[in-house]
Amino acid sequence: MRSPERAARLVAMLSLASSAILAAVKINVGLAANSVAVVSDGIESLGDCLASGLVLVGLWVAAKPADADHPYGHGRFETLTGLGIGILLTIVGTGISFRSIEQRHDVHVVASFAAWPLIGAIFVKCIFALVKRRVAKQSGSAGLQADSWHDVIDMLSSMTALVGVILALINPAWIAADHYSGVLVGLIVIWMGAQVIRETTLQLMDTMPDAAQLAEVRTAALSVEGARAVEKCYARKTGLRYHVDLHLEVDADLTVRESHEIAGAVRSAIKAKVDWVEDVLVHVEPSALEIRSATIRH
Repeated sequence: MRSPERAARLVAMLSLASSAILAAVKINVGLAANSVAVVSDGIESLGDCLASGLVLVGLWVAAKPADADHPYGHGRFETLTGLGIGILLTIVGTGISFRSIEQRHDVHVVASFAAWPLIGAIFVKCIFALVKRRVAKQSGSAGLQADSWHDVIDMLSSMTALVGVILALINPAWIAADHYSGVLVGLIVIWMGAQVIRETTLQLMDTMPDAAQLAEVRTAALSVEGARAVEKCYARKTGLRYHVDLHLEVDADLTVRESHEIAGAVRSAIKAKVDWVEDVLVHVEPSALEIRSATIRH
């Protein structure tokens, strides 16, 4: 397993452990402090636990080598885990919002210690969000990228819950702020879930990488001696990395063996110079310029 993928699994495991601890602390403290917002935020952290668990499973399956039934590897399963996290976010957010609305007329007194687990959660999730974003970029993990956004949402939801708790502590007449903070937490989670679903769905639909990334592939291909031009260049993400289909133009007078050697060198050059590419399929064609020249002469 490559070191970026190993780092991704380690970060996911640490995130799972921290989310479990935060969920237990926030739910227990929220119940003891009579805070709907803190309990709602603890439930959201339980969703974090499941999300991190899904990421771990996805990374483990995606790391399996290609086989006869899966010639492109098992990377798409990792993308599916990202989609699962998005769906999970929307379900959890909906549940939090409805539960908070149902309890909006309950009268209770919030204890001051309700704020401390929220402050701790904001600090912890800020660190994990930054680390996951960096590791996800290095490994190409859609699941870890989705989970990093989940941490951002957890941080925002904790901030929202903290505002509600502070308002309830400042003035007992504002106790409804504790409930409405729970509703806002749910809405934030739903919105981010929709964003994650959109991103992972685009990957499953074989959406091409941006023009700058494709330019990297073309530059690497044309750095090989004998490569005249790149007619077509397609790429699709199959988990952590991309598979590239390349139509390469070479001298029309070359033998099949010579053309094959250039194609092999192009494949090796792209894999060596473009770290987000898993494999390359090179289709060799005669140079279009030479064909046009020959047609004009005749």
